[in-house]
Amino acid sequence: MPMIRLDKLLTDAGLATRSEARRMIAGGRATVDGSAVTSPDTKLDPEAAEVKLDGVPVCTRKLRYFMLNKPDGVVSATEDATEKTVLDLLPKELRRLGLFPAGRLDKDTTGLLILTNDGALCHEATSPKHHVDKVYEFTADGMLDEADIAAFAGGIVLQDGTVCRPARLAPDPADLSRGTVTLSEGKYHQVKRMLASRGAHVLTLKRISIGGLALDPALAHGQVRELTAEEKARLLEKVTN
Repeated sequence: MPMIRLDKLLTDAGLATRSEARRMIAGGRATVDGSAVTSPDTKLDPEAAEVKLDGVPVCTRKLRYFMLNKPDGVVSATEDATEKTVLDLLPKELRRLGLFPAGRLDKDTTGLLILTNDGALCHEATSPKHHVDKVYEFTADGMLDEADIAAFAGGIVLQDGTVCRPARLAPDPADLSRGTVTLSEGKYHQVKRMLASRGAHVLTLKRISIGGLALDPALAHGQVRELTAEEKARLLEKVTN
């Protein structure tokens, strides 16, 4: 692993700008492997060194992975001239990491969205060759039955001729206007259009899992947290294999 400067490591971790990092280090706030370091240009191996700032361990991994519980009314983009984006929801220190959405959710769709600075993962997650299961919860204005379940399982052809891969529709037995849809692809407005083709127009839509990675139920709308090592491994296995 190439050696990097300590001030760059703190900057890459999203903890400070380069000038702020230099002042922090010069002020004796950083340690490397338990020893105080006051020289910002100290070089270290980010994979091997234990770095702390104010006694708190610093994540030295360059590639970062987060789950966001996307709220309604926010667009899945890094910037937009008129709309609030998912990056606008992040605290200042995370905005410095160069994160972007791996895939997208419609403006009015809520739930699980992965944010990362791993361009390879983003490419793989959105590539048509990878059929990663994504599960959505919905409420609709129509009742669904066994015929609708069979239609989804057989692969629906939309009104414009778009052919959808077989999908799993699971209505809630207690309320047939609610349920889940599991897709292995991500065409434009796909869940909404598939349900509309069966006479059930979507009222609310929420993504609850991607490739077996479930949205943390403790994560409120608009909140973000870093994936655990286990969650990251599960995501990478599903998306890249």
